[in-house]
Amino acid sequence: MSTRSPRDATDSPLHGHQEGRFFHGYYDGYCYLPLYIFCGRHLLAAKLRRSNVDASAGAVEEVARLVAQIRSRWRKVEICLRADSGFAREELMAWCEANRVDYVFGLAKNERLVAEIARELEAAETEAKKTGAPARRFKEFMWETLESWSRKRRVIGKAEWTKGEANPRFIVTSLKRALASAQTLYEDIYCQRGDMENRIKECQGDMFADRTPAATMRANQLRLWFASMAYVLMCALRRIGLAGSELARATCGAIRLKLLKIGAQVTISVRRVKIALASSYPWQQIFALAHARLRRAAA
Repeated sequence: MSTRSPRDATDSPLHGHQEGRFFHGYYDGYCYLPLYIFCGRHLLAAKLRRSNVDASAGAVEEVARLVAQIRSRWRKVEICLRADSGFAREELMAWCEANRVDYVFGLAKNERLVAEIARELEAAETEAKKTGAPARRFKEFMWETLESWSRKRRVIGKAEWTKGEANPRFIVTSLKRALASAQTLYEDIYCQRGDMENRIKECQGDMFADRTPAATMRANQLRLWFASMAYVLMCALRRIGLAGSELARATCGAIRLKLLKIGAQVTISVRRVKIALASSYPWQQIFALAHARLRRAAA
């Protein structure tokens, strides 16, 4: 059994004078910087943070907590963390290496890294100019920083020429060459973390996790957890009640609007609450199917 847990930081915009409010240059506004950890569609953690911290702040503690919980159930599980360059930090990588956790992190480019793939970039440029289509090459090498890393680590460089210019990208990983080639590691493993952006959009856009108007961080963390629990329940509805239906792969927003946000007549008596849905409701068969499945699952 293996699990890959995409992680990322994102912004939660602030429009008042909430506790922990700071201006973030990248997002060009005042915000919080919540940390999300997912395993596929499953939300494992949502931690609210001030925005004047490093993107990886608190990641080691959260990962250690989750890894301990997972391995208490599955002792031999293989775990691989996947995240962007904001998490390629010595503290987190060293913790992973000491605790049998693999990682694939983006690595911010610099002149030294780009120089390592100069030949590959030149070859990609030649091919792109000849074919008129983007071209890419891959190169792997052992790499260490001048000061911040404690050891050499495996780095993959993507030498790409597209739209008339170079587009070099890099990742750092603990995975061995025998498990994944450079191209497979980049294209089939690392690039899949892009889907995690959709999970964050579901949490913040569909479940309103970015609404943090309370005066204190403690209250806003609670609001984030409420939204996170709503997301978890929606995923359970999708997984259990909607499997095989037209909404099996729908977003939380689509499910909320089509299946749950519907007009109905509510009649309350001494013995029961009766909800009457319109006979013209277009998703009534899927609604009935989901209802039946959820009742069976709860029995």
